Parts: sequence; structure tokens; C-alpha cells
Amino acid sequence: MKRHYIIFSILLTFGLFANSCKSNNTKPDTLANPEFNYVAIKPDSAMHRISRTKYYEQLQGFWLGQCIANWTGLVTEMDKIGNAGNIKTGEFYTRNDWGKPDQPSIWGQGVPSALSSTIDFVFADKDEIWGADDDTDIEYIYQHLLYTNETTVLTAEQIREGWLKHIYSQKEETPFETDPDGNYENFLWVSNQRAYNLMEENGLLPPATGKPENNEHYDMIDAQLTTEIFGLFAPARPDVALRMAYLPIRTTADGNAAWISEFYVTMHALASVKSDEIPLKERIMWMANEARKQLPGESYAAKMYDFVLSRFNAGVSWEQARDEIYLRYQIEEKDGYDLTSRNLYCNGCFAAGINYASSLVSLFWGEGDIKETIKIAVLAGWDATILRQPGADSLDS
Repeated sequence: MKRHYIIFSILLTFGLFANSCKSNNTKPDTLANPEFNYVAIKPDSAMHRISRTKYYEQLQGFWLGQCIANWTGLVTEMDKIGNAGNIKTGEFYTRNDWGKPDQPSIWGQGVPSALSSTIDFVFADKDEIWGADDDTDIEYIYQHLLYTNETTVLTAEQIREGWLKHIYSQKEETPFETDPDGNYENFLWVSNQRAYNLMEENGLLPPATGKPENNEHYDMIDAQLTTEIFGLFAPARPDVALRMAYLPIRTTADGNAAWISEFYVTMHALASVKSDEIPLKERIMWMANEARKQLPGESYAAKMYDFVLSRFNAGVSWEQARDEIYLRYQIEEKDGYDLTSRNLYCNGCFAAGINYASSLVSLFWGEGDIKETIKIAVLAGWDATILRQPGADSLDS
């Protein structure tokens, strides 16, 4: 990925959305008017007034929380993915492993993470710029494309042009080494890489780049890591956020993976609603239950949500819930989650579903405490997916 270490102006991009909701004759708002109140009018006529200054600070919190969570999660990603078939990664981590030596990942060649030899928070040093990774790079691109194209809804052509312009091709020399297959490294994987290849080699446009018939990785984790930001561009308006995110999500996802991504987008859009009215723990549960309504009832995504929530309500530990998730979905293949029987690489450890279920564990048991939320996600297993839901790490930290 071409590294855009300078984060594009969040406030200006947000201003584009706010302006799009007003008459074309209205002069655009600028930083000279920091107290501009964005008014979100929902279809049910409810109004939510949001301080632009406060929201600007909350968006900064989103990026900081995302960077801390991403880089901390890199220490343990793919360390523990179960023991099904030929996969033997030993017992899953528990809370007692925090601060203890990191174990090698499935590709770690017997050594712990280069980021940290112990399982602990990873921070940028003072005055150091946070590095980008595949969980943030594409969000930077989408934000930049909204700004440069002066739009709130990207077209398929704009997405393709942006991807090809801002992401290295594996066919051209990059500043990085080659990957194990001899391709030039661009730090793009599974569905993201396949979608890029379809754009570059076949000229395909979204949503064709995320369709199962074209992209065999359509149900991997990619979209849910790269599109949540659209919820923040439409505070208190999940309907608008989902319109904005529709094609970006389907650039790499279809079916359950797309619906899971919409769950995240919806939560982010709802983060600014009732922000000062109810305790954080209660607000997070409200946000999650509202986002659950977006999931088709018979989807495995909906059933996963209901199962994890039932275990939380039963009062079991997060470790027990994680173990039950592994048994239910990767061993017994319940609720239509059949990835194990498909004999995928690492048993689908990158998959949207199992990582979504794992992230719900960190969401529910974290109860709005950012440190606890990150710790649980980092220890829970698989892709160490952090549900960067704004109630915990963006809007209140």
C-alpha cells in the first residue's frame, strides 16, 4: 500500500457531508466557524444537534483509538486460531496472558512479533507518526476520494480510479520486498488484493469486484475493516451512512461479509445519538442492538450476534464465550457457517464471520472501557479484530 502518513483533513471531509444536506446556495462552512452545529434530521423527524468542535475532537479520538488498537492487535493476530484438522495453535489465550510473552503466529516461523515480545499495548513514540496498515490505508483512500471528488457517494469508476492510483500493483517494483510467491509486496491481502487484480487486469468495477463468481475471497474480513468510517461521515443518520458505504463495502464483500460491514457502519453512525443521555455501557448495547436490526434474520451474521449476546446475558466469562464460538462455528459449523468444510487456508482465519463473532466478545465484555475492549480483542484469537466502535474508543476517550 502506498503509505499516506498524513491523515487527510477529517473536519473538511465531514464538512462536505454536512454541506451536501443543505441548499446549493449555502456558503460552505469552514474552520473559521468551529462552533457550527451539524443538524441530522432522521426520517422519523427526530433532530440531533451536534457540536462541530466536539465532533472534530471525537474524530481525532477515532483515529487515535484505531491506531492503538490496530498496532496492538498485530502482536497476536493469527497466534491462536484453533486446533481443527492440521491446524494446531494450542490453547487460546486468556486474560492471564496479558503482559506475558507473545507466541508465534501461524506464519511467525517460531518467533514472537517483531513489534513486541510481550502481549501489551503498542504505542507510537512521542512525535512519531503512526504507521499505516491494511486496516486504515483504504479508509484513508476513501476519505481522500470523497474530498477530492467533492462528493458524498463515490461512483464505481471513482473507486476503481482511486484504488489503482493509490495502491501499488504487484507487477511493479515497490519499496518493499517480494512476498513468498515472488510478487512485489503491496501489503494487500485476500479480498482486497483480488478486487485490485480484478480492477487492474479485468477492468471490473464494484460491485462486480466483490461478487462470489469473480472474487473467491468475498466472505473474508476485508470490508469490515475498511468501511466503518462512512458511519462517522453521517452522524445520527445510518440510512445515509449505508448509502455512502454501499459500493465501498461491495468492492470486496458480498452476502454476510457485506451485512457485517453494514453492522459496523451503522454502529458508528449511531455513536453520536444519545451521547450525553445514558451511560456508555448502556449506549453501546443500544447501538449494537440497533445495528443488529440491519442484519437479515436468517443470516449467520444475525445468528452469531444473537448467540454471543445470549452468552453475555448468561454471565459467562469472555474466555468461555470465545471457546463456545470456536466450538459452535469452526467445529460444529452451526447456523450455516460452513467455512471449515471448505478447507480454506488456515481454516478461514481471515473470514468475516468468525472474526465478527470474536469482535462481539470484545464489544460486550469490554463494556465501553477502551483498555478492556482492546485487551479482550487482542487475546480472543484469529485476526485479533478490534471492534473500533465509537462508543468506546472514539467519542468518549
